[in-house]
Amino acid sequence: MKKTVATFKSAKENGEKLTMLTAYDYSTAKLIDEAGVDSILVGDSLGMVMLGYEDTVSVTMEDMIHHTKAVTRGAKNALVVADMPFMSYQTSVYDAVVNAGRLLKEGRAQAVKLEGGQEFCEHIAAIVKASIPVVAHIGMTPQSINAYGGFKVQGKSVEAANKIIEDAKAVEKAGAFAVVLECVPAKLAEIISKTVSIPTIGIGAGAGCDGQVLVYQDMLGMYSDFTPKFVKKYCSLGETMTAAFKGYIEDVKNGSFPEEKHTFTIADDVLSKLY
Repeated sequence: MKKTVATFKSAKENGEKLTMLTAYDYSTAKLIDEAGVDSILVGDSLGMVMLGYEDTVSVTMEDMIHHTKAVTRGAKNALVVADMPFMSYQTSVYDAVVNAGRLLKEGRAQAVKLEGGQEFCEHIAAIVKASIPVVAHIGMTPQSINAYGGFKVQGKSVEAANKIIEDAKAVEKAGAFAVVLECVPAKLAEIISKTVSIPTIGIGAGAGCDGQVLVYQDMLGMYSDFTPKFVKKYCSLGETMTAAFKGYIEDVKNGSFPEEKHTFTIADDVLSKLY
């Protein structure tokens, strides 16, 4: 059955864990969807894992719409959430609503995700008022990497921890139906998960969250530039792919591919009449 925002609400109420993975193309989305994941996130992480950027800041609305379109064609059951890229919503509440609408109307997403807590509650409320479901994202917010001075765990001091708790309460009040907690100490994330009535989706925030999200290239061992501490590698698909590519190159070089079974035939009487 198609997963919706109601699925998230029901899971929280019944104590059922939610699963979310990223996807950025049709084929991968189809495989992840068929595996039974609850939600697919078309993350602005595509800037790093798909486009080769150093961070997510350079990702555009056009990038997000392009990839979201592909994912929604492949995902028939999972709830598809699309990230709002840097400067698509920070500039004004109006821009936030317009760009969120584009991700649904043009990208065919079913919800959007945006980074930031109390400072963006007006934006969240306006998007929700436009009948667009919102996932909030607090803790370590990658679009703010330049302000943080790098990818760093958030909420380790009393002041910082209280700020994240208040952010969680604020985005819930603004209308977000779920909130991502990134790089937050596990015990703090557990407190937040018990404090708010909306599901918390952790990434580097421990098992006390109501659900988890990972970048699929990380959990499959396909992205070797950097592996966060919180990633569990379920296989080393990158090594398998490299071995297959090398095998193909070797077979072509030595003439063992293509074999006769990989080719098409033509009748000898046709050949005899050529030239």
